[in-house]
Amino acid sequence: MKTIATAKITTDVPAQAFFDRWADTATWPQWNTDTEWVRLDGPFRAGTTGQLKPKGGPKTRFVISSLIPGREFTDVSTLIGARLTFQHLVTEEPGGLTTVSVRVTITGPLAFLWNAVLGKGIANALSGDLARLETVARETRVTA
Repeated sequence: MKTIATAKITTDVPAQAFFDRWADTATWPQWNTDTEWVRLDGPFRAGTTGQLKPKGGPKTRFVISSLIPGREFTDVSTLIGARLTFQHLVTEEPGGLTTVSVRVTITGPLAFLWNAVLGKGIANALSGDLARLETVARETRVTA
């Protein structure tokens, strides 16, 4: 397994606000600038499959491999000869703060190829995507 990128923020936005945005996959393009659209084949829970369309790339199948509300959301995209994993961990900190960390890894016999194709773009975008997610989660919480 190769780690492509990691990002972390600590914020006053509650964990649930992040999970609400992750569960509403139609809003992913608002904070993930490389994503054209995302569709789930069922409810936002472990085992549910879906499809996403990266901008300028082919449709990609994925599965929610782990979902622990308020703590973890992990999705795995299936590529030819590789699996691309996005692990999102949320930790509630003292004083009403929340830490959100994202780790992107790749495995499989063609992981080296996909890392060469996708790795730099993912690494360059990850921190910005997390910052935009925080903004969207904050705005949604304020208007809800």
